[in-house]
Amino acid sequence: MNVAVIGSGGREHAIVKMLADSKAADNIIAIPGNAGMNDICEVMYRVDPNDFDAVAGICIERQIDWVIIGPPEPLEKGLADFLIDEYGLTVFGPRKHEAQIETSKIFTKQLLNKYNIPTADYKIFTNYNEAKNYLTESEYPIVIKHDGLGDNTKVVVAQSQDEAYEALDYIAQFKGEDTPKIEPIIIEEYLDGEEFSLMVLVNEDVFHPFEIIAQDHKSAYKRGVGPNTDGMGAYAPITHLDDSVRQEAIDTLVKPTVDAMVKEGMKYFGVLFLGAMHTKDGVKVLEYNARFGDPEAQVLMSMLENDFLNMLEKLKRKESFEMKWKKGFMAGAVLATKDYPYKENVGLELDFPESLKEYMYISGLSQKEDGSYISSKGRVLMVCNHGNTIEEALNKVNKHMKQIKYNDGDFYYREDIGHRALNSSKEKGEQ
Repeated sequence: MNVAVIGSGGREHAIVKMLADSKAADNIIAIPGNAGMNDICEVMYRVDPNDFDAVAGICIERQIDWVIIGPPEPLEKGLADFLIDEYGLTVFGPRKHEAQIETSKIFTKQLLNKYNIPTADYKIFTNYNEAKNYLTESEYPIVIKHDGLGDNTKVVVAQSQDEAYEALDYIAQFKGEDTPKIEPIIIEEYLDGEEFSLMVLVNEDVFHPFEIIAQDHKSAYKRGVGPNTDGMGAYAPITHLDDSVRQEAIDTLVKPTVDAMVKEGMKYFGVLFLGAMHTKDGVKVLEYNARFGDPEAQVLMSMLENDFLNMLEKLKRKESFEMKWKKGFMAGAVLATKDYPYKENVGLELDFPESLKEYMYISGLSQKEDGSYISSKGRVLMVCNHGNTIEEALNKVNKHMKQIKYNDGDFYYREDIGHRALNSSKEKGEQ
């Protein structure tokens, strides 16, 4: 079978690597792909994934059997709808309406509330003054979120009223105009507990949750310090959370959500990524995403031993299947440019030994004509490795990260990925 993977990040790099190991995959095309995919698939650098006609033209010309959409932006814009409705292609990734589970936090909150699925209490605001008055009367910490699709800097956990006011101005992009009207934002209660990620493969009323859960690290710096990012690293499995927690998430969150979508007439086909919090009152939904998580995908897919394409074929036919996982632990750390997430600093030079490519997933790395590498996004690459223990996996990752050469201060990474696994009794819930 011929497969097209839409996207250019580390998540898509992980998908391409899995497909390269699939006996069912004859040809793999990445649109637009990245510098790390050159040796495992055909990369269409010059094709804009938002140019639906160009994407469709390639898929028809290359007789693509499967289109796998990696990032959320094409889902929000309706790429799946276009390829399915206009050309009858098989697309793994939900249609625009179904993708609202990620692209609109208000849509998701209202769905969860309608079907009594546990999540944080919240209020919606479209008026700046009303939002600020609410924050004046609130208890802290509190969470402020942008409604639509955006990076994790648009989600702020405010520890104080002053922080909340600052976050409100930033997220609402309020500039003091005469009218207080703002784009919708959500202010919700802070959930205290242990956060985890669960990936679920869904085809309408049929779903298959991953048998292991992962944990990412959103804060820019060690031990939960610094702004939220799109992820500075991850590890799996989480052994300090009993499997009963995963099962509770499936029974009380995932299954009711899948059932709710069916009752609402949604025909979801793709990944449903649950971000959940294990609290003293049970598990609750933090968010849903309509695609594989990044950086969780790089870690989880490194552990999955199934033929990925065969698995998707069975999901399409609504057949049951078993997932097989490597024993031990997988961990990964992200290398980011200085000032990320506030600034991306494109064009910073770095170098690494050829042997390191086996463990790397590229997110924002470009190759110049002379073969040297420069940053092209804030998150540049992720290094993952496996170990019989979490300590072994983490030590390998940190050793690899030290092999990457760059000017002091140009890049940074977190050396404490997995610290909750190592010290869970002392640091529960710290991100």
